[in-house]
Amino acid sequence: MPLNFRDTAIAFHSHDDASLRRSYWLFKTLASPALVQMGKGVTLWALQWRLPIKSIIRATVFKQFCGGETVLDCKPVAQRNWALGVGSILDYSVEGQTDQKAYDHTTDMTLQTLAMAANEPGIPLGVFKVTGLADTGMLEKVGRGEALSASESEAWERAQARVDRICHYAHQVGVPVMLDAEETWIQDAIDRLAYQAMARYNQEKVIVFNTIQCYRTGRLEALNQALENAQKGGYGLGIKFVRGAYMEKERERAQKKGLPSPIQPTKEATDAEFNACVVRMISALGRPEDGQKLACMIGSHNEESAALAADWLTAQGWTPETAPVWFAQLYGMSDHISFVMAHHGFRVAKYLPFGPIDAVMPYLFRRAEENTSVKGQTGRELGLIQTERARRSAAKRSK
Repeated sequence: MPLNFRDTAIAFHSHDDASLRRSYWLFKTLASPALVQMGKGVTLWALQWRLPIKSIIRATVFKQFCGGETVLDCKPVAQRNWALGVGSILDYSVEGQTDQKAYDHTTDMTLQTLAMAANEPGIPLGVFKVTGLADTGMLEKVGRGEALSASESEAWERAQARVDRICHYAHQVGVPVMLDAEETWIQDAIDRLAYQAMARYNQEKVIVFNTIQCYRTGRLEALNQALENAQKGGYGLGIKFVRGAYMEKERERAQKKGLPSPIQPTKEATDAEFNACVVRMISALGRPEDGQKLACMIGSHNEESAALAADWLTAQGWTPETAPVWFAQLYGMSDHISFVMAHHGFRVAKYLPFGPIDAVMPYLFRRAEENTSVKGQTGRELGLIQTERARRSAAKRSK
C-alpha cells in the first residue's frame, strides 16, 4: 500500500485542537527569519537578566521541540507517542560543555536514558554526542593523527572510557545506542570510537550505530569501506543516515583555511548521496532469510527518501515490522512522515531532546534557525497544519 503523507488525520492524531493551534502559530513565527532573530535576541537578554521568561519558553518552543527538562519528564511524552506506534529517542541536548565534571554528568545522563529504555518499549534506542563527553580540540588532534600532550593523552583515555561505559551498558541491557555525527574535523576520531565499540559489542547483534552525514562528499565510499571492514572484522554494522547539520559552518571554515569544501555542491547532490547510501545499505541487508548482521536508522524529513527506503525493503521481502531498519524524525516536526509510516507498521522513532531550559536554548535556537533556512520545510509544516485544522472544522460543521 503506498504511503499517503498527506493524510493529516493520521499525521496529527496525537494533537488536540489547542496543540495544533500552538504549532500553527509557532511555525508561522519560524517562517520569518527577522522574527526568529529578534526572538533569539530578546530571549538571550531576558535570560541574562533573569527575567521570568522560562514559563513562556516552556509553553511554546520548548514544548514543541523538547520532551522535558529531565529523563522522567520525557516518560509520559514517550508513552503518548508509543500509543500511536512511534518510539522516542531521548537526547540530552545540552551543548557547549568544556570540563571533565560536565562530561561525566553527560555520561551519567546518557546512562539514565538507556536505563529507562530498558524498561520502556516506547524508547527503543539511545543516542549521544561524543563532544558531550570530550574536548573538541583533543578530538581534532586525534582525528589528524597528531601527537598528544600528556594531559591530552589522559583526556583521550577518559573519553574512550566514557564511550565504552555507555556502549557496555547498552550491550548489557540490550538497547541499541547511536553515536551522532559532528563536524568533519573531529569526525575521524568519532568514527574511530564508534567502530572500536562495534567490534567489541556488535558480535551477536547490532548494538552500536555510527552516523553518516550525506551532505559530505564521498559518503557512499565511506559506507562501502565500513561494510567491508565489518565483514572482515566479523561484527555487525549499524549505521544511521542523515543529511547533516553543520553545512554553513563547514563551508565557512574550508573557505577561511583555503581548503576544498567537504560539502556537496548542491541540495540535489546531497539528496542523491543520501538515497544512494540508503539503497546500498538496504541492498546489503539482503533478504530476511540471508541473516545479515546489519541494521540502519534512516533519519530524514524527506518524503521521497522515506518512500524509497520503504519500497526497497518491500522489494527485498521484508515486512515493515521485521526489517532491521528504523525511520526517525525530530520531535515536533514532520509528524506526517512519522505517524503515517508507523500507521503502516514501519519502525519509527522521534528524537526527543531534553535538558534544563537554559542549557537547551542553543539547541532550540539552532532548530529555529534551521527551520527558517531549509527551503520549504516550514511552509510544508504550516500547510499540513492548515489542512488538518480545516478538516476538523468541516467535520464539526457536518455533525
